[in-house]
Amino acid sequence: MKLFKLAKTFRNDEDGAVTVDGVVLTAAIVGLGIAVLASVTSGTKTVTENVSGHLAGTSVTKAF
Repeated sequence: MKLFKLAKTFRNDEDGAVTVDGVVLTAAIVGLGIAVLASVTSGTKTVTENVSGHLAGTSVTKAF
């Protein structure tokens, strides 16, 4: 009888399902973060090169 009670408790326990949900959600968030990083990287590289080119052609003069 004790074995049946243990089997029923094991079958009704949902701790493992909650852990799997957490792992899946964490993987989805990490995947989205990598996708955003990949899409933003090329844009920031272009902006950085434009600013660098503009600053290279600019001279600073002393006002006083």
